Amino acid sequence: MPKFAANLTTLYTERPVLERFDAAAAAGFDAVELLFPYDHTADEIAARLKTNGLNHALINLPPGDWSKGERGISALPGRESEFRDSVAKGLEYAQTMQCPTVHVMAGIVDGGLSNTQAVECYMANLTHAAEVFAGHDITVTIEPLNVRAAPGYLISRQGEARDIIERIGHPNLGLQFDFYHVQIMEGDLAVRLREFMPIIRHTQIAGVPDRFEPDTGEINYPYLFDLLDELGYEGYVGCEYNPQTTTEAGLEWFRRAIGKETSS
Repeated sequence: MPKFAANLTTLYTERPVLERFDAAAAAGFDAVELLFPYDHTADEIAARLKTNGLNHALINLPPGDWSKGERGISALPGRESEFRDSVAKGLEYAQTMQCPTVHVMAGIVDGGLSNTQAVECYMANLTHAAEVFAGHDITVTIEPLNVRAAPGYLISRQGEARDIIERIGHPNLGLQFDFYHVQIMEGDLAVRLREFMPIIRHTQIAGVPDRFEPDTGEINYPYLFDLLDELGYEGYVGCEYNPQTTTEAGLEWFRRAIGKETSS
């Protein structure tokens, strides 16, 4: 069975952020994700991780001004200096939190991949990030986002991400494979997983179409969990979904997956 990481950006949102670490550990998770930890010091988060015996699987670099609709800045020409500052900040947090994987968001780009200037900016910034983090044994990932959730985002399909990764050619750059986004854009999840496994460095799950618990909707996750094992995937599966009620009320899928199913 894969290793699961509770995404504390979307789970336990009924609690203050730092208390979410306690709740995840109490539920049986041994790892977490917090996509944007920057409202707290890295030391504060590291202390919560240590107290609860948790690993931190993934963070994102600062994404720009989220409140204004920005979803990353690495593909935005003219923001290169800000991006390099974000790499330095992300490195500080990842090192302090002992987080092995950092996701670099591209951004909303006019013209998409036909915008040559944006693509060149993206590739140069990713090369810089991959090189910086490689020196600290921290992996850099990129993730296609579906067009419904993130209209105008630079990459929306796995093949587009693979093309960028191959063009850059840095061994420290890989794919973040989110089953939710892949199902909406491409489907055929088992085939996609097999195809892209050589470059997958992190995975995430949610139900489709509503991004609720993974035992809701159209995806057969137990089958896919077995396939991840068959394919030798050793990374974490990030649980990045929106609970229908409270997080705890919707964790039966997790208890079943780890063999701690409760009786009714």
